[in-house]
Amino acid sequence: MSMAVASSLRSLARRRPRLRLPAAPLAVPGARAAFLSGAAEEAAADAAAPAAPPAPGRKVLESFREEFEIGGRTIAFETGKIARFANGSVVISMEDTHVLSTVAAAKSSEPVRDFLPLTVDYQEKQYAQGIIPTTYMRREGAPKERELLCGRIIDRPIRPLFPRGFYHEVQITVNVLSSDGKQDPDVMAANASSAALMLSDIPWNGPIGVIRVGRIDGNFILNPTVDELGLSDLNLVYACSRDKTLMIDVQAREITERDLQAGMKLAHSEAIKCIDPQIRLAKRAGKEKKEYKISLISDTSYEKIRTLSEAPIQEVFTDSSYGKFERGEALEKITQSVKAKLEEENDDDSLKFLSKAVDTVRKQVIRKRIIEEGLRVDGRQLDEVRPLYCESNTYPVLHGSALFSRGDTQVLCTVTLGAPGDAQRLDSLVGPPTKRFMLHYSFPPFSINEVAKRGGLNRREVGHGTLAEKALLAVLPPENDFPYTVRVNSEVMASDGSTSMASVCGGSMALMDAGIPVREHVAGVSVGLVSQVDPTTGDISNYRILTDILGLEDHLGDMDFKIAGTRKGITAIQLDIKPAGIPLDIICESLEPARKARNQILDRMDQEISTARAINDGSAPRLATLSFSSDALRKLLFHRKKIEQETGARVSVSDGTVTIVAKTQPIMDKAIEKVEFLVGREIEVGRTYKGTVSSIKEYGAFVEFNGGQQGLLHISELSHEPVAKISDVLTVGQVLSLMCIGQDVRGNIKLSLKATLPQPRKKKDLESNGPLPSQEVGWAAVENMPSLGAADAEPSSSKHEDGTTVEPPAFSTPSVIIRSAADCDAQDAATGPKKRAKVAKSSPRPYKAPHERQEVRTATAKKTPVATKKTKKVKIEDPESNSLETSGSEEVPEHTASNTEDLKQSPVNFRSGSMKLGDVVTAKVYQIRAFGLVLELSDGARGMHKFEVNGRKEFEVGQELLVKCSSFNAKGIPVFSLVD
Repeated sequence: MSMAVASSLRSLARRRPRLRLPAAPLAVPGARAAFLSGAAEEAAADAAAPAAPPAPGRKVLESFREEFEIGGRTIAFETGKIARFANGSVVISMEDTHVLSTVAAAKSSEPVRDFLPLTVDYQEKQYAQGIIPTTYMRREGAPKERELLCGRIIDRPIRPLFPRGFYHEVQITVNVLSSDGKQDPDVMAANASSAALMLSDIPWNGPIGVIRVGRIDGNFILNPTVDELGLSDLNLVYACSRDKTLMIDVQAREITERDLQAGMKLAHSEAIKCIDPQIRLAKRAGKEKKEYKISLISDTSYEKIRTLSEAPIQEVFTDSSYGKFERGEALEKITQSVKAKLEEENDDDSLKFLSKAVDTVRKQVIRKRIIEEGLRVDGRQLDEVRPLYCESNTYPVLHGSALFSRGDTQVLCTVTLGAPGDAQRLDSLVGPPTKRFMLHYSFPPFSINEVAKRGGLNRREVGHGTLAEKALLAVLPPENDFPYTVRVNSEVMASDGSTSMASVCGGSMALMDAGIPVREHVAGVSVGLVSQVDPTTGDISNYRILTDILGLEDHLGDMDFKIAGTRKGITAIQLDIKPAGIPLDIICESLEPARKARNQILDRMDQEISTARAINDGSAPRLATLSFSSDALRKLLFHRKKIEQETGARVSVSDGTVTIVAKTQPIMDKAIEKVEFLVGREIEVGRTYKGTVSSIKEYGAFVEFNGGQQGLLHISELSHEPVAKISDVLTVGQVLSLMCIGQDVRGNIKLSLKATLPQPRKKKDLESNGPLPSQEVGWAAVENMPSLGAADAEPSSSKHEDGTTVEPPAFSTPSVIIRSAADCDAQDAATGPKKRAKVAKSSPRPYKAPHERQEVRTATAKKTPVATKKTKKVKIEDPESNSLETSGSEEVPEHTASNTEDLKQSPVNFRSGSMKLGDVVTAKVYQIRAFGLVLELSDGARGMHKFEVNGRKEFEVGQELLVKCSSFNAKGIPVFSLVD
């Protein structure tokens, strides 16, 4: 029985692995009891073991989504899925670009400052486009300029809509989650931030709609892609509420005011399509607005401060003799006197809001005076521009400089030119990778007589500099015409309103002073607004538009409307406002006074400098771009630093091109010489090269140039005058500037020194045999006459007696045969000293076809040795071609009477390269001169025949004559006499 029970328990244990039974010795007495007690312990342990954890439940993220369409593209707002702890969070999507915007407010119910501490942080991380940052730490660093600018685009339309007196800290953080590179995320981020504020419990008088408008071929495009913006002449970012404009940012290519108004009206009608989806989303998922404490002064305290300060403030504002700082000191004294009276009364509530209350009183006084009397603080008319001062070339040592003053605002602009490699690298998600034109705006504390620390990138400085950069970018020449990288530095020397527009004016003059071929000047002016609001309806009941506003008018007014452009149209706009929106009609009305003021400023700038200076006249750097093959660039990369150290120039290599930047032309020439000598360039006929004489022969010199290539400088190409011995003129190692004048049929290079020298005055002797008094008149143009061998002649093939056709060389200039230096040395060693002396008197060997050389060798072997005479060199110069010279160095048997007779019988088979005295040939009359004839030989070469005294005969052009070579003139042109 016990065995059966044990067996069944073991089988059960095998089926249930958790029950592990101990092996009990059953043969021992009492074994059954022991076994039963062990099973009980196992069962107790099994019951005490923890149960398996339950499977996690499925969490459901409730999200809300609203979709709408603008310009044929679907845009969606979504909330509830990401960043659920934020006070408000929205993801906006357009195609494959997704942007997250979150908003949070400080927990304290008491405001800690007397202004709205709104912070907008816009971030573009490289993961959004699938890229690891190239920085050392492989992390994104400090905010880039583009991120600061996008943050300003979000901040400017949102800030005016917070309630008056709301001074609690608010932070908006925007992250680009993914980017397809097609859409610029900045406009999407502004709409998402508006939707996040609507969902939050922060009091805010939104929502807003933001849209981008472009124009291609006169047609407006809504929310254009990045590629479309590259073709557009307008980039308009427009933000608005349902009935008012909140922000405008424009970059354009001289768009007219009328076209801009049409674009803004279209943008307003389309931007309000973003408003209703945000309202619907807030109703579905938004929070109830929280009650925050508003910091507002009581009416009693305000009236007390107004009574004490209004009269003295009005007295200061009516005195136009005050300057900026004198007026500021006077107003500060008024504030201190009011403070002293409040301290005597122990009115702590009024003291707490003293500065804000006094500022409000100032605002009301100045606005009332402008609207009711039409008078400004400095006594100007509403549309009057302050006095102007313009100066260019302020510091001649700089590449370009200009000083511009408008009233008390003064800006110094400088221009620095650099190589294409100096362009700024942009690690942004969209747009071009580099930027070759940069304008950096600097606002030092001394410009407003203050003490402050200088930090890193400042949002205001970046924004003002970018605005001026956009304004000037429209008139810059294309990169292909002007490959320099340009940096403009705008240093504010004194500030009293609209320093960014002063930077546009000063930068335009500095660009012209640097020699940059800008098409015309660009000027900018800031327009302000002072308005009265109906307290019952909130609408503007009365207003005045101010041209060229002061800093005080900017602070106490309603808007700062900066407009820059040329006489043709607008190039950049930036609108900042303080109230909760301005009607679009008033903004459009402001364009006309801005245009008139802009033209007045342009007239004054043109009086100072109206066209670009020559870039080489001043201290602007010289820039040269050379193209080389990939193999040649490798050699240059190895020696680039050495060339820079030796010359002082900057050499950059990229994309198959070499860019050299030098401060002066001599440095540039030296750098180009070293680069070309090291790398070499494609040889061009007519181009001048610098080379070094490597060896000297009796008939010329071999010159090493262009990266180690060799060419022959023949003795006849040394000077316009005959040279007897080349060693008297040249030495080994001498550096020369030589012109390539051609190439022979073997591919050897011909160089000329005299082609780089000025042409000497023509001699009166044409012949060496005797003087010809009127030779200069009669034969002055013989060398200038075209010949069949000139560069402009059509190439033609020649036929030998055996019918073999010889094609002319591929180059245009007929040339002599040039052997390499190694061939010449080998020939000198083979011929020995005696024959070397003969070669020393001869020119290089002319090219002959192989069958011709064989015929000469055969004839020489059969005939008895005869006296040899070297052929005279025949040279015909043509200034339109490089030079024409034909010479023979082959030793040819001297003609006897018999073979002269044969030549008379068959004078057509003639080659001018072997012309010598006594040769009789047939020639045609090419031209009849006053003192002789120009004759054309059968192979196209030219000669001359001089009339004897009182022996002129009648000749006709084209008439064939039998003539005999009687002499050669100093230039090697044959002189013929008639054969009876």
